[in-house]
Amino acid sequence: MLQGKRILIGIGGGIAAYKVCEVVSNLSKAGAEVRVILTAGAQQFVTPLTFATLSRHPAYTDDSFWQPTHHRPLHIELGEWADVFLIAPLTANTLGKLAYGLADNLLTNTVLASVCPVLLAPAMNTDMWEQQAVQRNWQLVQTDLRYHALSPGNGLLACDRIGTGRMAEPPEILAHLESLLCSPQRDLAGLRVLISAGGTREYLDPVRFIGNPSTGKMGIALARAALHRGAEVTLVHAPLSDLPQGMRLVPVESAAEMQQAMTAHFSEADWIVMAAAVADVRPATYSTTKLPKRSLPPQLDLVPVPDIVAELSRLKQPHQKLVGFAAQTGDILTPALDKLKRKGLDAIVANPIDQPDSGFGSDRNQAIFLDSQGQKMAIAPCCKLEMAHHLFDFLRGSG
Repeated sequence: MLQGKRILIGIGGGIAAYKVCEVVSNLSKAGAEVRVILTAGAQQFVTPLTFATLSRHPAYTDDSFWQPTHHRPLHIELGEWADVFLIAPLTANTLGKLAYGLADNLLTNTVLASVCPVLLAPAMNTDMWEQQAVQRNWQLVQTDLRYHALSPGNGLLACDRIGTGRMAEPPEILAHLESLLCSPQRDLAGLRVLISAGGTREYLDPVRFIGNPSTGKMGIALARAALHRGAEVTLVHAPLSDLPQGMRLVPVESAAEMQQAMTAHFSEADWIVMAAAVADVRPATYSTTKLPKRSLPPQLDLVPVPDIVAELSRLKQPHQKLVGFAAQTGDILTPALDKLKRKGLDAIVANPIDQPDSGFGSDRNQAIFLDSQGQKMAIAPCCKLEMAHHLFDFLRGSG
């Protein structure tokens, strides 16, 4: 997704500037073309030489702005060049300038000279972030659809304060940049999207369970894509690591717990995407203490778990869209069509788990999308975040 893409990065004056080194490095390794602008404040934390080395291109400062070494004004060239623009860390000072269209340095002049999407990743002290003026500017800047918000998280700040103001971590920034390259619109704004992810666990005793190889990567990609496109997202997830920020997270383990969570949040959702790999059966009995190896049953009695998708289909209202997944080997279309009709789904994702670079644990996937109106779309192998955007495009065009 990043190969050959032109990404412009503006760095503000804050200690979080050191995190942007990782962002620039990863973008360059992925084949993106990267240009970096540092404000005067940013240079107090990280040098232009650092970013020139990581981006394989000279970094720009306000001194560059005023040097007559370019055939055209530098801010015009950079603004027209960029496919996407990241400003991180976004300081309160630069935020105020963006909110009111002010331009007094290379960074802010380049923003006004560009038309590409701009991703904003603020970082500042909690008291600064919570100031009424800063919050007003933060809301104001987002009324311009060019600007995309990556709100700060909670944690230990450089000032030893624990609170809101910590800049988003590099993986979140990179994922959001990739999303903007797929779909720069906030076209899911106002929608509430409920997504399930990961593989459930059905325990025999406190240490043994029946499970599956699902890593939840597809569900997380769907949650990120929906969030980046403006939706309000609830993610019901089995045990996973590297969970995304900016959404409601509901942890579960078993199919029964996932059923309870999905049912509890179902009525408030507009779109529901059941991407989790839910177990089909569970042990008939559960031991509250670890069973000695010699006490393990030679045959394990199993009972079915609740059919979550079928139950949600019965609860579905006319304004809601319910989407299922069908992970298959061999023929993927026939069982997916059967599941689509039998369970009353609005759409289904049929994806092979016996093909290279697809299925459980892979960073990539391929699929065929089907809907209840007979529409079909085949998706060639791509990264899971890109597939998530393809699915939302399909759902937006589906009746």
